[in-house]
Amino acid sequence: MDAALDRARAVQLMVFDVDGVLTDGRLYYNDAGEELKAFCTLDGHGIKMLMGSGVRTAILTGRSSGVVAHRARNLGIAHVLQGVQDKGTALIELARALGVEPAQCGYMGDDVIDLPAMRRSGFAAAPHEAADIVRSHAHYVATRPAGAGAAREVCELVLRAQGKLDAALAPYLA
Repeated sequence: MDAALDRARAVQLMVFDVDGVLTDGRLYYNDAGEELKAFCTLDGHGIKMLMGSGVRTAILTGRSSGVVAHRARNLGIAHVLQGVQDKGTALIELARALGVEPAQCGYMGDDVIDLPAMRRSGFAAAPHEAADIVRSHAHYVATRPAGAGAAREVCELVLRAQGKLDAALAPYLA
C-alpha cells in the first residue's frame, strides 16, 4: 500500500477505461440496437473531487459510445478518447499534449487491452474483478467492484496520497 501511495502522490493526470472500470463491464442494448451503460454516482463524484483538487482526468476506451461522451460532459471531463485500440500510445500522446510526464499519469483498467497504458503510467490501478494478468500489473487493486465505487476508491487514494482528501471532503462536513 505504501508503494501505491508513493506512486499516486505524483499523479497529475488520472485516466479511466470505461467498460469494466466506470461500468460493471456488461453491455446493454435496447430493441433499437442503442447501447446503454450504467454509471455509478459514487465514481462520478470521486472524479469531480479529483478534478476539483487540480488533478486532470481523461477517459480512454476501446469502444465508441455516445453514452460515454454524454457522461464525460456531465462530469466535466475534457479529454475523451474513444475507439482506441493502442491505449499505450494514446496515453503517451495525451500526456505529451498536456505537458505531463508518463510517471505523473495514473491509469485504471481491467483487461489486457489496458496493459500498455498501465505499464506506461506511473500509477496503475484496477478493479478487484479485473483479469488476473491486469491485477498483477496494477500498483493498486480496488476493493470495490467496477461500476460500483472502484473508481471512487482510486480517486480517494490519489487524494489521500497528495494530502488533499480532507480538503475535498471539508465542504460536506461543515
